[in-house]
Amino acid sequence: MSSFVGVVVSDQWLQSQFTQVELRGLNSNFLSARNQSGKVTLGDLPPVLCKLKAFQGILNEDDIKAILSESSSDMSEEIDFESFLRAYLNLQARATAKGDSKTSSSFLKATTTTLRHTISESERGSYVAHINSFLRDDPFLKDFLPIDPSTNQLFDLAKDGVLLCKLINIAVSGTIDERAINTKKVLNPWERNENHTLCLNSAKAIGCTVVNIGTQDLIEARPHLVVGLISQIIKIQLLSDLNLRKTPQLVELVEDSQEVEELMSLSPEKILLKWMNFHLKKAGYKKEVTNFSSDLKDGEAYAHLLNTLAPEHGTTNTLDTEDPTERANLILEQAEKLDCKRYVTPKDIVEGSANLNLAFVAQIFQHRNGLTADTTKLSFAVMMEDDAQTSREERCFRLWINSLGTDTYVNNLFEDVRTGWVLLEVLDKISQGLVNWKQATKPPIKMPFRKVENCNQVISIGKELNFSLVNVAGSDIVQGNKKLILAFLWQLMRFSMLQLLINLKFHALGKEITDADILNWANSKVKSAGRKSQIESFKDKNISSGKFFLELLSAVEPRVVNWSLVTRGKTESTAISEYIADEDKKLNATYTISVARKLGCSIFLLPEDIIEVNQKMMLTLTASIMYWSLQTKTEDSESNTAENAGLDASPAAASDGDIASTTSEVEKGVQEER
Repeated sequence: MSSFVGVVVSDQWLQSQFTQVELRGLNSNFLSARNQSGKVTLGDLPPVLCKLKAFQGILNEDDIKAILSESSSDMSEEIDFESFLRAYLNLQARATAKGDSKTSSSFLKATTTTLRHTISESERGSYVAHINSFLRDDPFLKDFLPIDPSTNQLFDLAKDGVLLCKLINIAVSGTIDERAINTKKVLNPWERNENHTLCLNSAKAIGCTVVNIGTQDLIEARPHLVVGLISQIIKIQLLSDLNLRKTPQLVELVEDSQEVEELMSLSPEKILLKWMNFHLKKAGYKKEVTNFSSDLKDGEAYAHLLNTLAPEHGTTNTLDTEDPTERANLILEQAEKLDCKRYVTPKDIVEGSANLNLAFVAQIFQHRNGLTADTTKLSFAVMMEDDAQTSREERCFRLWINSLGTDTYVNNLFEDVRTGWVLLEVLDKISQGLVNWKQATKPPIKMPFRKVENCNQVISIGKELNFSLVNVAGSDIVQGNKKLILAFLWQLMRFSMLQLLINLKFHALGKEITDADILNWANSKVKSAGRKSQIESFKDKNISSGKFFLELLSAVEPRVVNWSLVTRGKTESTAISEYIADEDKKLNATYTISVARKLGCSIFLLPEDIIEVNQKMMLTLTASIMYWSLQTKTEDSESNTAENAGLDASPAAASDGDIASTTSEVEKGVQEER
């Protein structure tokens, strides 16, 4: 496991333009362009570059050739990797200039990009205040807090990964089992890398978008990436109550059951705006607030909102004041009485800082939402609630889709997939070329039959992939049939998972990978490590203790499990012992998930899925561990091969010997089981 080393570029400015994930990907593209002589020339680049997503549909092979020829008339000129990166940046700028802003490489939507490194000092100060407030009593971090926002202390503290892991747990309690975090005063490179791997996989598991960022980027504490990630984590924490499950009183914002459905489909930000406008309308405010920036600059909306929510602190002085800055000061004085001042300054309000205004309004909502429990309307919310199993599966698939980096962010799975567009995006992410985009319609879609056309294409592609879709039509998705949507998404996730394993090219015999292969591999791996646990299937009740997966994780990476933290997990006869056993199972399950993420597995299950032995989630967990194990073995083989050849390591450079070696491991496990 050597991912923390990273791709090094001698030109520091050039390296700063890319994340480590991007550098590794581009390095693979560069090496794939080598000709028969083992060199890369300018003429070798157009066929490779035109296939990159950044340029698809914008620059074709001839366009790229013409642009490259501007810098050199000799297309047979040999170039090195740094020249390749400069050519890429030049092409990226040209593509952006043609009007498609999506070509800029980003990992945080609407937050930061690899080419825009400016950091708002006000936002940085606000986030530092948040950290100082919520983590000041943490047993480990209290020795390092408070952080001084005027220094680089935030970034220095973030380098070990502990701060970010702890912040994720503040945002969504219990996401990370803190026993899995490496918390020493001085961490070695392996431990630091493990913390950041745990952080990134856990961030995805709470809904953060972390595409194109690697552990090395966090180890280096690149400011724009660290602040961008912290911004997302804090935003998730502040908006966590803006849903009907947490705050059923939100039904007061709507009139009937149809509007409840619409409310459930809204993003937390839009629900917050709807809540704000609901109270402003009651206060007699004539304007509608449509954003957290320009519409709040004059402070009038804030003044009316606070007077309505906290009439005991109400005052006319705020609205009588003409100066916007003075009005902002009075607003914060009034908010401070509700303990709501932390996120904004008067300058932030006057300048319309969208992120900080959002945080401020969310804080006001948390402290005093002004909603009542109307029993008639609450019945709408109860009727709309899913059972626990459906809710967990919705969460899993929603987070999985968002982790893929699709252009559309999914807030409510069952509502957001009904146009078919999101599912087409997912299919395209999993296997480019499956979707005929000329026959697809992008939302917003006014004509219902266009939604059906999108969904019909989704079903058609599913059938091409041999999904079980008997008597299923596109209209079922449009109508929001939850059972069928979950069934389709499970098959899609399983297909994606198996494709990842197949794409490692370890199965040289051409045999398709089955669930039985994954099961046999896991049992063989545990057995080869000298452990006795075995499971008969992915619904084996013995899984509920958590022991099998911990033994599997220990088998693929012995140092990753601390066995002194593992509990019995067995059911005894007495009621007290059974309670303790349930607690043991919960502890082991939570620890298993964190250890798997720490290892490098991108998984979205909950401890309850292990305890209750959810067959689907057990398969995905096992496959993720298998993928990490085989990928790591392949990468180590490639590194050795590349070093022997005097070349940079590249996934594209795997030898037949490497493939055969990894194949034999799987085949051996299958044969032993048989």
